Amino acid sequence: MSSELLDALTLLEKEKGISRDVIIDAIEAALVSAYRRNFNQAQNVRIDLNLGNGTMRVFARKDVVEEVFDPRLEISIEDAQRINPNFQVEDIVELEVTPKDFGRIAAQTAKQVVTQRVREAERGIIYTEFIDREEDIMTGIVQRQDSKFIYVSLGKIEAILPTNEQMPNEQYKAHDRIKVFITKVEKTTKGPQIFVSRTHPGLLKRLFEIEVPEIYDGTVEIKSVAREAGDRSKISVHSDNEEVDPVGSCVGPKGTRVQAVVNELKGEKIDIVKWSPDPIVFVANALSPSKVLDVIVNENDKATTVIVPDYQLSLAIGKRGQNARLAAKLTGWKIDIKSESEARESGIYPREETLLTHDINDFEDDENLDFQDDLD
Repeated sequence: MSSELLDALTLLEKEKGISRDVIIDAIEAALVSAYRRNFNQAQNVRIDLNLGNGTMRVFARKDVVEEVFDPRLEISIEDAQRINPNFQVEDIVELEVTPKDFGRIAAQTAKQVVTQRVREAERGIIYTEFIDREEDIMTGIVQRQDSKFIYVSLGKIEAILPTNEQMPNEQYKAHDRIKVFITKVEKTTKGPQIFVSRTHPGLLKRLFEIEVPEIYDGTVEIKSVAREAGDRSKISVHSDNEEVDPVGSCVGPKGTRVQAVVNELKGEKIDIVKWSPDPIVFVANALSPSKVLDVIVNENDKATTVIVPDYQLSLAIGKRGQNARLAAKLTGWKIDIKSESEARESGIYPREETLLTHDINDFEDDENLDFQDDLD
């Protein structure tokens, strides 16, 4: 042991944030274990480290007894009083038992302990950093993949992208740069484990926060997101500022803002609709790009019946029911879509008072946009 250890501990305390006392306690505990293992000793021992002069001594601790049954743990009162006449029964005597070649073992042990503590500290720092970024977006680089996961470098650590969190329309190759959404950060015995996703609705939300300054500063709020990753998504947006068009803000000049999000998601179609506290208007908006004639609301079951023109029925339902399904996810309401002729036959349309007429312009104008279809 030398002053080099003291310098190393000072550096670790400064750069890694590891307390010197914590490392010293760990070294002493490790040296006790090393002494017992290497010298086949079972005594209770204590390690005395003197960092000032770089010395280290090993002391065996023995109980003072009248009659000795285990000389490794006990010492007779007579032998104890030869060392110091003041010793009494039940006192503890410390005898130096430092082996001649223990310095080499001590140096190796100290190095192992310091390395381990540094590794633990670095893991702790990484965990603290990433637990604060849970549900956030980061740019990573694809490193490798196996049958279950793709491993994405986030700089200090590799994150795991499971198969079910990968977009079906994407192929990942080594060194590809991708944006990922951090879904979970776990502390394990092997260090922090970071799980990321490309399919999570939160990824879409964060991408719009990056591209749309009005969302970032809170002027425009994303109220809800419904996503079928790689195919189609819907988001609802709202602004308390009447002078701000929330849908137009998300689309951007000539569609540049939403196009950046579409490009990142490899062509995933995105419907941007205006949110409303009125479920009649909100459900109608959510079914964009389809036109809606009326929405009948059942508050008790949180269900709606939506009437659409006959020629708009397939558009409202969407391919394999996708448009209706996403609209239901977006609004949180059950949606049953009926054609105008079917509704007339069943007698539910037209009603004496069509609740939708006062807000018809909210979803018949161009505020609710299917951006990708416009490009096509």
